[in-house]
Amino acid sequence: MTLNFWRQRVAGFVVPALIILLWQVSAMLGWVNPQVLPSPVAVLRKWVEYALPLEAFNPASSSRLVWMFSGELPHDAFGSMYRVVVGFALGAGLALPLGLSMGSSRRMYDWLNPLMQLLRPIPPIAYIPLAILWFGLGNAPAVFLIALGAFFPVLMNTIAGVRQVDGIYLRAARNLGASQRTMFVQVMLPAAVPYILSGVRIGIGTAFIVVIVSEMIAVNNGLGFRILEAREYFWSDKIIAGMISIGLLGLAIDYGMNKLNNHLLRWHRGLEN
Repeated sequence: MTLNFWRQRVAGFVVPALIILLWQVSAMLGWVNPQVLPSPVAVLRKWVEYALPLEAFNPASSSRLVWMFSGELPHDAFGSMYRVVVGFALGAGLALPLGLSMGSSRRMYDWLNPLMQLLRPIPPIAYIPLAILWFGLGNAPAVFLIALGAFFPVLMNTIAGVRQVDGIYLRAARNLGASQRTMFVQVMLPAAVPYILSGVRIGIGTAFIVVIVSEMIAVNNGLGFRILEAREYFWSDKIIAGMISIGLLGLAIDYGMNKLNNHLLRWHRGLEN
């Protein structure tokens, strides 16, 4: 790895480190109320308590230490990720074929586009009362809301990708005698892949946002539920610890999606290097 590689990686940590330092100094000097904004050290301590499992400690020798460490974070993170994966799979699984159909067929686009444009501005959060009424409480309404959040980014990017294929490619394929099916599979679909993957990345991000909101309403576990629980007991350090956990998990998901996109789009002009 080159020096420039490490310089770029280190540069990304400078601003967060300065913010954390200023935050800690403000807490140590008493400039902020620790009940409202606990220090980074207190948040880190609570995050460790939240993260470590009970099995990591021996109850016989350190019963108080065992009581302190709840080990809820792995279970909450798994619950949230399960809902994200299922909801995103449903939303993207419906949006992808529909977007391909609307993008490649003018008739389908004219029939369905007004309805899609009517529903698209409605945020998934607005469906919460209906989701609870239709599905009750538990995973089902959360998965429904996540599927809604993932559906439209994938749909709109897929439509845009298919409809914006360069006309030169289409004319060249026609001149070579390609059938409509061949043009779709070998010309339009590959050209639309960068748009589709961009929509997938946005859709996953949206799904992760929606899962936190839905867990505050409809389920009794997950990162969103744990933050709401901490708010009710005024555990500010646990609220911030949960928020940091969400940020780290979201960062890992986005990093993985970015790596996957770069791998799948190695042939694309913008990623040749």
